[in-house]
Amino acid sequence: MRSILSIQSWVSYGHVGNAAAVFPLQRLGFEVWAVNTVQFSNHPGYGQWRGRVLEAAAVVELIQGIGERGVLPDCSAVLSGYMGDAALGEAILGAVDAVKAANPRALYCCDPVMGDVDRGFFVRPGIPEFFRDRAVPAADIVTPNQFELEYLTGRPIDSLAGALDAVAAVLAMGPRRLLLTSLRRADGPTDAIEMLAADETGTWLVSTPLLPISVNGAGDAVAALFLAHLLKTDDTATALAEAAAAIHAVLAETNARQAREIQLIAAQDELVAPKRRFDVRRVR
Repeated sequence: MRSILSIQSWVSYGHVGNAAAVFPLQRLGFEVWAVNTVQFSNHPGYGQWRGRVLEAAAVVELIQGIGERGVLPDCSAVLSGYMGDAALGEAILGAVDAVKAANPRALYCCDPVMGDVDRGFFVRPGIPEFFRDRAVPAADIVTPNQFELEYLTGRPIDSLAGALDAVAAVLAMGPRRLLLTSLRRADGPTDAIEMLAADETGTWLVSTPLLPISVNGAGDAVAALFLAHLLKTDDTATALAEAAAAIHAVLAETNARQAREIQLIAAQDELVAPKRRFDVRRVR
C-alpha cells in the first residue's frame, strides 16, 4: 500500500486542509500520514474560530518521529497546503528532502494556499513569497487556484490564452505538472467552472456545471484527488478527468443538502467511482 505524507491545516469541525484531503486519499486506497500545521475548531470562513497555529519545531518533531519508524522509503508523495506561518515552510521543504532522500521517486505536490478571487490574500505575511520563491520551484506538482496562479506569475488571467501562458510560466519555474483548480474567464462559459491541467506534453481543459454555492475546502480536496490519480495512472489528462468528476459529485451533493461544509462523507462512493463524467479536451 502506497503512503502519502500530508502536511496541512486541521479543523475539528468541517472539511478543509487535512480534514478535506485525508479521507479522499484513504478512500482511493492510500495510507495517509497527516501532520497538521494548525489546529482550529473550524475553518476561518465562519468568521470566528478557536485554536492555534503549530510551531515549526513541533511539525519538524512529528516528521522526525515518522522518519524514525523507518517508513520514509514507502512514501510515494508529500502533499502540502495551508501553513499558517511562513516559518512552517522550511519544515515542509525539510520533509520533502527527507522523503526524496529515502525514495527518489517520491513526488512533492504543493497546493499554494494563499487566497482567492473573492477574498484576496488570507494568509500571514511572508507566506505568498515563500510559495513563489521556494516551494513552487521545489515542487513536482502545483495546484493553484486562479488568484494564486495570477500571483505566482504576476499577470492577470481573463482569457484561455492568458491562462495557458500563466501555466507555462509556472512550469518554467520547475514543476513538472500543474492543476489550475478553478478558472473563470471572459471568453469562457458563464454557466460552468473550468479546471486546467498541464505537463510537458500538453494542456487539457475540463468544464463542469457551475453550482450556486460558496464553500471552503473544495480546492484542498481536489488537489488530493488529482495527486492520487496521478500516482495511480501517471497520466495528467486522466487525473484531471477523475478529479473533476469526483469534486463535482461532492459539490452537487453539498448543493442538494444546502450544506455549509463540503459533503465528503455523504458523497464518498463518488470519490471512488463518480457516476457523471465530463469531457476533457486538449487545448495545447
